[in-house]
Amino acid sequence: MNLLAVILTVLAGLCLLSLPRRWATLPLLIGISYMSTDSSVDLGALHFTGTRILVAIGVLRVILRGERIEGGMNTLDRMLIAWAAWTVCSSFFHDNPSAALIFRLGLVYNCLGFYFLLRVFIQDANDILSVFKIVLIALVPIALEMLIEAGSGRDLFSMLGGVPDLSEVRGDKVRAQGPFTNPILAGSVGAVCLPMAILFWKKNRKLALLGLAAAGSVVVTSRSSGPILTLFFTIMGLACWKFRRYMRQFRWGVLIGIILLNMVMQVPVYYLLDRINLTGHSTGWHRAQLIDSAINHVGDWWLGGTDYTRDWTPESGYDKNDTDITNHYIRMAVWGGLPMLLLFVGSLIAAFGLVAKALQAHETAPFQEQFIIWTLGCILFGHLVTMISVSYFDQTVFFLYLILAAIGSLRTSPAVETALEGEIVCEMPSR
Repeated sequence: MNLLAVILTVLAGLCLLSLPRRWATLPLLIGISYMSTDSSVDLGALHFTGTRILVAIGVLRVILRGERIEGGMNTLDRMLIAWAAWTVCSSFFHDNPSAALIFRLGLVYNCLGFYFLLRVFIQDANDILSVFKIVLIALVPIALEMLIEAGSGRDLFSMLGGVPDLSEVRGDKVRAQGPFTNPILAGSVGAVCLPMAILFWKKNRKLALLGLAAAGSVVVTSRSSGPILTLFFTIMGLACWKFRRYMRQFRWGVLIGIILLNMVMQVPVYYLLDRINLTGHSTGWHRAQLIDSAINHVGDWWLGGTDYTRDWTPESGYDKNDTDITNHYIRMAVWGGLPMLLLFVGSLIAAFGLVAKALQAHETAPFQEQFIIWTLGCILFGHLVTMISVSYFDQTVFFLYLILAAIGSLRTSPAVETALEGEIVCEMPSR
């Protein structure tokens, strides 16, 4: 961590301690968005990234102010705690349990620490929209930098450390990545943030246009197929609003369609990933082969994960033991076996369950109230699609837990109604 990153961390930490609860997410999200997780202060085997320092400061703030989660714990909270517990326990199934334990404690600290901080800071729909507003504003400098990077081939965020000065080039095209460790991850963040801007379309048109331009620029300058697909499926989810009462039939239809495709195709249906190439330089075959290899090697990882995946794909990996795991679900399996994978998927299912319950509780409420809840589900769906083609190994993971925390704050009380009376809340177009 260089001097600029230290200064940003200190300033963000001071703001985190002093700002009122409603704005406490501002320094937290700026620190997370702008500083790479590869920028850290290292003490032996321990790595203190800017994000980890800010989470620790946030926990200190919560303790000093006596803040707590509104409404108590819910199913999603408990599922994530169970996931975290097994993540730590799975360390003992690996060749070097002490090193695995340190890594997993850091992973749990990042994800669970950030999640529960936001569960404290986000207490109702008004807070959800405040956080969305902060995210969109924080995304603007990233978008501007990535536009410059796409033209110059130099990443200005390298001044904060953790990312290279020279950008990745594929097929004579610069793939901008901003503060993120990979262009795909950068573009994916833009894709899942774009629906947030739509919620401000009526009441704050300037913010909505700014957010749409920023998120769209991040997607385009990343020059990656994955983010484009994520954006497509997320927008399709929003478009399905009018057909929300038929989503059960739609899900069954998709499942039956996948089964039929698998029966008529000469290769498993997930090899459709090999056909997706929106930028001309995609690696869909690798992603399909990875799924195939994970299934074929299930005996190696099902109990507590595995330390060797080098023979899963012919391409070179990051070291002699690892192939490039470009699938977040498979990454869960490699880290902690079938229990970790199932607990992670169970957490996502619990989140969708909360969205469904909140929609049901507000089925007689105005369209605007229900659409906020629906949008949360669509953003989470965007993450589900993204995680098929990339593993969240940098600060991108915090954008997933941000949405999970927002969903966790949904209750069956009419909290959204009061939010819609506030200044920042949008009035969505009528049906």
